[in-house]
Amino acid sequence: MKEIQTVALIGLGGIGCSVARELCRAVGTENFRVLADGERRARLERDGVIINGEPCHFPIVSPNEPMEPADLVLVAVKFHALPQAIRDIRDQVGAHTIIIPLLNGISSERMLAEVYGWERVLYGLVRRAVIMEGNVCTYDPDGGMYYFGEAKNPVRSERVQSVCALFERAKLPYRVSADMVRELWVKYMGNISENQSAAILGIPYAAWYEDGNDANWIREAACREVIAVANRLGIDLGEADLVRQRARAKCTPAWGKPSTLQDIEAHRPTEVEMFSGELCRLGRELGVPTPINDLFYHMIRVLEQKNAGVFAELARSME
Repeated sequence: MKEIQTVALIGLGGIGCSVARELCRAVGTENFRVLADGERRARLERDGVIINGEPCHFPIVSPNEPMEPADLVLVAVKFHALPQAIRDIRDQVGAHTIIIPLLNGISSERMLAEVYGWERVLYGLVRRAVIMEGNVCTYDPDGGMYYFGEAKNPVRSERVQSVCALFERAKLPYRVSADMVRELWVKYMGNISENQSAAILGIPYAAWYEDGNDANWIREAACREVIAVANRLGIDLGEADLVRQRARAKCTPAWGKPSTLQDIEAHRPTEVEMFSGELCRLGRELGVPTPINDLFYHMIRVLEQKNAGVFAELARSME
């Protein structure tokens, strides 16, 4: 088993911040790097980030800066930034580099493997409630879990063992699921239902603490569409997973806000294309109706257009 000595991270938002401090300490500042360019690099070098009240400055490098490839590359950008991130990590990837995406959705592993090969890509996902406001990251230090592994993990491969050893050194909570593809879909179901309904309605996790209320009816109707699409693809997702997701929502801090709601409130682009956009496309291909997610998709797109000033500009032009 090869020890991971150097780590590169692209994406210092909420999820990136939630691992950066601990991984930097585990491998040493000289062996940890954050990829950023232009104005973002200047801002990170000037202001750093504040993680649970602690000011942090990490080594920042430009994507095209010549250096030895990293042993591990973590991709923690938003989905709309993934195509550029795939290009930006090129010089960080060598023959034995491990790449783990920490994105929502079900597509990032495939997109990375299409460029760098499955021999370098592991599956990854995060379950942690994180609030990112400006350069300030806040999360429950005692909650959350990072998942990674091969598609199937009856035993842990050498590269999975290497990542496990690093996370143990960093004291980051992790889990290697027996079936990472199914694990992605379980989380996807939660993202589809919670991220999107929260963004549309402006509600925190507290809205789902009471079983059988209106917020849960909406959330679970969206869940059942994910289950139907997953089943058509041969993925073992069912009502028991919906019940577990119901309990999982109650374990998230009541004040927590799903990331899509945070994006809408901050007037940032959302990941709606990866959520209902992807699910509805699959539904059409497979002949599975997705009316709840069709509505979610168009409602969030309208919220994005509103944030961009489209309707205000249109109203002014008609005066």
